[in-house]
Amino acid sequence: MSATTTTHKQRAGERLWFLHNLSRILVDGEEGEGRFSLVDMTGAPGDMPPLHVHHEEDETFYLIDGELELHIAGREPVRVLPGQAGFAPRGVPHAYRVTSPDATHWLVACTGRSFAGLVRDVSVPARTPTLPVDPQINPEEIARISAHHGIEILGPPGTLP
Repeated sequence: MSATTTTHKQRAGERLWFLHNLSRILVDGEEGEGRFSLVDMTGAPGDMPPLHVHHEEDETFYLIDGELELHIAGREPVRVLPGQAGFAPRGVPHAYRVTSPDATHWLVACTGRSFAGLVRDVSVPARTPTLPVDPQINPEEIARISAHHGIEILGPPGTLP
């Protein structure tokens, strides 16, 4: 099954393999009345999503364990450590990179439902509570589904603003 094919109804808090991450949707767009969503994420060292922009929501990264470097267009990179948060405003291209030598754990809080919807639509249930191994990712399909959720992919992983 590809990482972009959802064949089940997700249960609240269910562990999901979202691209290269282990995720759980803690508050979805419906629960957050379209104004808020919260997703728990764990990523491997070096993990970096495609450069992208959220057109409908602001995104906050709150670090629980590990380290992220947040790259936001027009700004110097920001190092985010446990207990700290990084903010990516809507309409501004951004990406992160996991910079710690071990897996990093963070929360993604959004002022809308788009990101949680994207996670729901491109994830598969995690068979184990571990990071996915060799996920099958179709970049064109991810870009199409992202656009449906108001998130525009601007470049492949590794592209910086």
